[in-house]
Amino acid sequence: MSGGILFVVSAPSGGGKTTILKKVMAELPGLVFSVSCTTRAPRAGEQDGRDYHFISREAFTEIRSRRPSGFLEWAEVHGNLYGTGREQVERLLGAGMDVVLDIDVQGAMQVQKTSAPVLIFIAPPSPVELEARLRKRGTETGSALALRLENARREMQFMDQYDYLIINDRLAEAVDCLRSIVVAERCRRRRSPAGLPVRTEF
Repeated sequence: MSGGILFVVSAPSGGGKTTILKKVMAELPGLVFSVSCTTRAPRAGEQDGRDYHFISREAFTEIRSRRPSGFLEWAEVHGNLYGTGREQVERLLGAGMDVVLDIDVQGAMQVQKTSAPVLIFIAPPSPVELEARLRKRGTETGSALALRLENARREMQFMDQYDYLIINDRLAEAVDCLRSIVVAERCRRRRSPAGLPVRTEF
């Protein structure tokens, strides 16, 4: 894979990742979202093909079993399967687009083994704040909420393996931080297109 930059963004459930990504992607041209496949049911307001490709476990297994695998990465999270389509990502990167993968730490570590992504972790300011956000969201209660919190603790143990860490305490500041990361990565000298004339004498 070459051409564009592959950004991998992870966060525990309730970390505010989706909101931050939507705001940054609305502001920066040339940044596209890779729509993942999942076996979970759509949530209220979600649209097939926009938020996720909602497929059966049988279809997911068939894609995963292809050689090479039809997924760049896949993982089971909270009892549901999630995967990133390899062909879509390679096509977008090859066209020079910068691609965003919204995936968990399992998937991020898989992608890191096969490509050179920019890894970004978005964390809540504290476990107490994360629990408050999840309760306010109201999509899980009881044992489901406890599972989300336990998984969040596990995921945050991987923060040190990411290139960047954003603490989502204030939304506007977190958005500014992610935007700055994308712009900085685009400006890195090693990202310059081959053959681009650069003036070295002044």
